[in-house]
Amino acid sequence: MAEGVKVVAEALAGGASVEGLYLAPGWEGSPGAARVVEQAVSSGVRCFALDPGVMERTADTVTPQPLLAVVGMAERSLDDLRSASLVVVCAGLRDPGNAGVVLRSAQAAGADGLVCCHESVDLYNPKTVRASAGALFHLPVVVEGEAAGVLEQIGGWGIRRMAAVAHEGQDYSEVDMAGKVAFVLGNEANGLDSDVVSACDSVVTIPLQGRAESLNVGVAASILCFEAARQRRAGGRR
Repeated sequence: MAEGVKVVAEALAGGASVEGLYLAPGWEGSPGAARVVEQAVSSGVRCFALDPGVMERTADTVTPQPLLAVVGMAERSLDDLRSASLVVVCAGLRDPGNAGVVLRSAQAAGADGLVCCHESVDLYNPKTVRASAGALFHLPVVVEGEAAGVLEQIGGWGIRRMAAVAHEGQDYSEVDMAGKVAFVLGNEANGLDSDVVSACDSVVTIPLQGRAESLNVGVAASILCFEAARQRRAGGRR
């Protein structure tokens, strides 16, 4: 379920299978809504005008958006990422908003895909879809397997697996991220399980200067992904 003009527009732009578009009364007054509806109609998407009060009972948000789309899931298999050079692996993320931010950051930094292991949140949770700001429809996502098995498989492809931990890892700015890399992110409260860390090739940490014990996992994903992007533009760590 994709809510809002921006997210629905990104679903259409990303070639997602939009099964139906639902219009709340007064949708014509929402900036950009008419353009999205026109695009949907031209793409053959069925549109349905809702009676007053229906969107409020259906939508996930407190203040419903004028547009809501039902979109087909487009999961891929892990093997589709065999040639990837930058991957994010979520091993225990539980908050749907955080998962959306990780998706958004990974896609914006040029990642090739994101793997959501079985112990993590549902990537198709409406809050995750909203928080991704449409990135879900542009970034290849894989929902597959336990973390240990996923890491073993991608490691066999020559992808270096980097466990992100709050403390006692190598300073991320001193790590070479120019090659094939997978950032492994853990649970918001407890981090990564020890067996998952053991399955990785290295452990990285973002040094903190203030009193905070750790960073939000979405912020950490942003920093790591964009550092990898910076190094690739620069031709290596500098």
